[in-house]
Amino acid sequence: MKQIHESPLAGWRRYLSQGKLAYQVDLTTGAPVFFPRVVAPVSGSTQLEWRESAGRGSVYSTTTVYRKNEPPLNVALIQLDEGFRLMSRVEGIDAEAVKIGMRVQVSMREDADGVPYPVFQPLDTHAEGGAR
Repeated sequence: MKQIHESPLAGWRRYLSQGKLAYQVDLTTGAPVFFPRVVAPVSGSTQLEWRESAGRGSVYSTTTVYRKNEPPLNVALIQLDEGFRLMSRVEGIDAEAVKIGMRVQVSMREDADGVPYPVFQPLDTHAEGGAR
């Protein structure tokens, strides 16, 4: 088994801190692997390689969360063009305007502790619901 020098989460966060969305590829099958892991889920291979995503994809599923005294929030599952899915949100349009199939592009945000995380923006700037 190969030597592991950093955890998969640390590796992913390192890419995010550089403004890049990364994922792994199982070198034995060629399949994308996400969330980052030490061992590929299907093949059991430890031969995983980091790749950088172009950050483009489509909304695979979405829901709108309504919280008391706060604006609605969308939660979306994004199908990246490289073949993996990531749960996130789509910003820049009303939560109710996010639709399945909508093309999106990644952008980075930081939480209160300065930890980066990916969110998505519609690629079509004329998306239904308008920009906020």
